[in-house]
Amino acid sequence: MVHITTSAYCSPEQDPFLLLESSLRCIEHILRCHVNQPLRRSWIEHPYGEEEIALLEEEMLPVLQRCLQRIDEIDAELEEELEAQIAIEQLRQQVAFSQGGAAPQLLGALSP
Repeated sequence: MVHITTSAYCSPEQDPFLLLESSLRCIEHILRCHVNQPLRRSWIEHPYGEEEIALLEEEMLPVLQRCLQRIDEIDAELEEELEAQIAIEQLRQQVAFSQGGAAPQLLGALSP
């Protein structure tokens, strides 16, 4: 799952995926705390009963969980790409320092 950390790119409040994860956790908590109790809604007089709550648990929660899982997969792919780019850059720097004049030829071979 998505983890809250300090970032140079945005604050946790600006990360929509943290909001999604937080929303999922809140919904799960509410459903656990309201077992066998109706869930009131602000926009309708009739609360959610067992049938509506079952639909939430069976249909909505798995979709949110799959969405967050896919976000984690995308994040992992991006991290792997970044680590590969960093490794290539470090290798380029090592070659440039150790080979002197041969560095441009080797650096061209390392370009993605």
